[in-house]
Amino acid sequence: MNSVLRIPLQANPEQVQRLQALQVGFARVCNALAPLVRQTRVWNRVALHHLSYRQLREQFPEMGSQMVCNAIYSVSRTARLVFQHPQSPFSLARLGSKPLPLLRFADSCPVYFDRHTLSLKAGQLSMFTLDGRMRFQLALAAQDEERFHTQKLREIVLSRRSDGVFELAFMLVSAQESGNVQAQTGSDAADGAEGEIPEYIVVEEVQ
Repeated sequence: MNSVLRIPLQANPEQVQRLQALQVGFARVCNALAPLVRQTRVWNRVALHHLSYRQLREQFPEMGSQMVCNAIYSVSRTARLVFQHPQSPFSLARLGSKPLPLLRFADSCPVYFDRHTLSLKAGQLSMFTLDGRMRFQLALAAQDEERFHTQKLREIVLSRRSDGVFELAFMLVSAQESGNVQAQTGSDAADGAEGEIPEYIVVEEVQ
């Protein structure tokens, strides 16, 4: 059974600035990759990694290797939603042979983390930023702490809520279902959303 654990971060003004800078940097990597998706019609995560990783690492050395991988993942999953979901107005079934539109990521786009760029141990959160690790002390309920030990972690997403508070969302899946989730992720299947384009994505159609 899939579940989402949302944790607001009690960030001071200096920490908020660092998190905003990370969002902007992450969006820049995504926007540097998006034209390649349009040109090649490739958004499979593994194939896209092989096409772009080396150039992105050279272009954005401050992001580090793993965060570049996470940006590739973000572009891959967004392209799946925009170009593969049957309810999307930009699905390949509707576009046919027309040129793909260009995806643009706003500076407010979510940032994806993984176990290399974010860790949680004994209530202390340590996460990557552009100028070193940032740490937060979290007051987690005992049952939430237990979920980290008993459920598989699928995604970690940092986003900023409408009230300005940064929040981490941990997508967890039970151990017995983790194989199915891995198979779906590995095949780059389209997300099960309603085909709505996220508000942080602008789709620019070719004139």
